[in-house]
Amino acid sequence: MRVLVTGASGFIGRHLCRLLVRRGHTVLALVRKTSRRGDLAEAGVRFVTGDVATGQGLDGAAIEADWVFHLAGLTRARGEAELHEVNARGTQRLVEALLRRPPPPKVILCSSLAAAGPSRPGRPRHEEDPPAPISAYGRSKLAGEEILRKHCDVIPSVIVRPPIVYGPEERELIPGFLPMLKAGVLLKSGFGRKEYSVVHVFDLCDALVAAAERGRTLLPDGAEHARGVYHVSDGGLHAWEDICRALAAGWGKPRAPVLPLPQWAGYPALAMATLKAKLTGGSPSLTRDKLREMSADAWTCDIHRAAEELGFQPAFSLERGMRETLEWFRRPKTPS
Repeated sequence: MRVLVTGASGFIGRHLCRLLVRRGHTVLALVRKTSRRGDLAEAGVRFVTGDVATGQGLDGAAIEADWVFHLAGLTRARGEAELHEVNARGTQRLVEALLRRPPPPKVILCSSLAAAGPSRPGRPRHEEDPPAPISAYGRSKLAGEEILRKHCDVIPSVIVRPPIVYGPEERELIPGFLPMLKAGVLLKSGFGRKEYSVVHVFDLCDALVAAAERGRTLLPDGAEHARGVYHVSDGGLHAWEDICRALAAGWGKPRAPVLPLPQWAGYPALAMATLKAKLTGGSPSLTRDKLREMSADAWTCDIHRAAEELGFQPAFSLERGMRETLEWFRRPKTPS
């Protein structure tokens, strides 16, 4: 297949491009001029310069594609408007470009469990549950899904919603834990039990390709609203302490304690992150939005639909995935 990947230079995008090439597909990566391309060229990936935030390059990139994996998006920003501009309006720009080339290719949108919203402890979210995002990020991802749904009678589309994604080359979650791992103590927000679903990036990429190959496509509003939507994870419901223990064991400190802190303790860190962002002109690493997500008791999802319809079988347990991920972080790095 001829494949276009948006967000190809990102964490998930790099792994997906390599997997697609290994499986014999011709891969065209949509990247910005400033994007780090790493080893993708050596892997056999071709590039086209473009940006969903402006629409630049989308028409030319989409001309020959049979599949489009839409991964481009923001996970953090200076405000909700910026998230919406890229995650929702960016999807709209891509859709408009695809509508200009008949017949449109199949689109696989990598969304997020944040678009569905949190779950209840012991009761993971199913695709049939009405979406109830609690953050600006979640609302922007859901808006992107709905834009795709509006045109699904013309553009065959599938949505994949991963929870927390981790693995080699990840640049936010694991690096945030490294100072705590080195100090030998891990922190938890709140005193009650919190549950999470997670997925290794290799398993997520397998699921995305399976969605392209076998995924049922979306139907317009009012007709089987959950069809064509797939939740993926490693299949477990993990307490925060379990995740911390897996991280600590992978780092060689299996007895590192997990220290719970009151939820309000996040606000001094929020103030520092906001100040740093103002001084540097970047996006804050911690926002009120993120604190709102952290306050939820559970972010879990059921994967039975992906197993039945896509043949999705996660290969990475939490323990194996964290161990191999931390082994990667320990290795000497070369600039990319």
